[in-house]
Amino acid sequence: MPVIRTIETPSLGDRSYLVHDGEVAFVVDPQRDFDRVLDLVEAEGVRVEAIFETHIHNDYVTGGYALAQHLGVDYYVNAEDDVSFERTPIRDDETVTVGSMTVRALATPGHTFTHLSYALEGDEPVVFTGGSLLFGATGRPDLLGPEHTDALAHHQHASAHRLASELPDEAQVMPTHGFGSFCAPSSEGAADDSTIGKEKRENPALTKDEAAYVEEIVSGLEEFPAYYAHMGPANADGPGAPDLSPPEKADAAELRRRLEAGEWLVDLRNRTAFAAGHAPGSFNFGIDGQFITYLGWLIPWGTPVTLLGDSQEQVDEAQRDMVRIGIERPAAMATGSPHDWTDGELASYPTATFGDLAQVRHHRQVTVLDVRRPAEYAVGHIEDAVNIPIHDIVTRIDEVPSGEVWVHCAGGYRASVAASIVAASGTKVVAVDDSFDNAREAGLPITD
Repeated sequence: MPVIRTIETPSLGDRSYLVHDGEVAFVVDPQRDFDRVLDLVEAEGVRVEAIFETHIHNDYVTGGYALAQHLGVDYYVNAEDDVSFERTPIRDDETVTVGSMTVRALATPGHTFTHLSYALEGDEPVVFTGGSLLFGATGRPDLLGPEHTDALAHHQHASAHRLASELPDEAQVMPTHGFGSFCAPSSEGAADDSTIGKEKRENPALTKDEAAYVEEIVSGLEEFPAYYAHMGPANADGPGAPDLSPPEKADAAELRRRLEAGEWLVDLRNRTAFAAGHAPGSFNFGIDGQFITYLGWLIPWGTPVTLLGDSQEQVDEAQRDMVRIGIERPAAMATGSPHDWTDGELASYPTATFGDLAQVRHHRQVTVLDVRRPAEYAVGHIEDAVNIPIHDIVTRIDEVPSGEVWVHCAGGYRASVAASIVAASGTKVVAVDDSFDNAREAGLPITD
């Protein structure tokens, strides 16, 4: 029985896999920071002989090519993919022997036109489904552009049925996406394992007819991170190994110079600490939340980033996340406290609850800025709230009303990011650090 080890990347909602028979191993969809794979290989005491890529990913930069180069092993990529690097081409229904294991490629278009799944054959079969069949869902079909969405949705339905018909019910389903990744139609995901049989009972692609499934998945698609536009081209070029060595350190004068030059100073501390005191002009993307998703989504691509953290460990974690989406190097870094990052007064702003907001609205006029996605806003929002989704806050900063602005999202993290950006523009802000579920209970008028 082959051993399967999962390598989680929670910040991007993805999984990679190391599979071995006790001696020989293969890897499926490795992330850019492949040192994690090497550490696991060493711990398992095996040798890698093959790396399989399910598709040209849109949500992260792959480590597959660089890992294959590092180890000197075959890198299996669909023969139909238009790439600029040498790979071992593989086609539908071809098999590869890795040690005592047999891997069969299955064409499963839908997330992309050339998507492959890989079935590990044997007494206890497993299928690595990439962005095809997910837990209770399928990979979104719109990442290659709206002109392809409908066709890919139909392909995705057919691919799910192919897997369901060719694999036994007991086959384990092991996707790459779907654990919070925006490569899934919904960015939420609670299931931790599944089988073909379970998916037959629960997955809309397998319980609905083709027309109903296509209508449901296409109508439910929401925005996806802007940095996705850069991932496919990077992966088609065969990205090299990342440089994770520490960036240069910057003092307060250097940080001021970088800020004045238009660079981003990104404060990694939690939102409570940031609100209490921070270097003026810095933005808060806390490493304790969806740091890289929102940094990659909001930043004008190519803008230099300097990282500010409590510790070197915070900076290291952020730097690792950044290379996963192709932000190759932080421009600089600083650690310690915000008093070390500015030679002037600290900036700050208050935090509050929805109960506080309800009380304030009885006494003075304030603007409520809702930075949730439009679909969230449509389900229910505070009466008269202005909706500027977080992913638009940088480009639409001029639309933020003047005066006192109370910024909220669904739970607090996105509000902290947006509040820091709005505050840096000179607007008086209050960050609502509370669950939106409490807004109605607090007595705020909600429009459904």
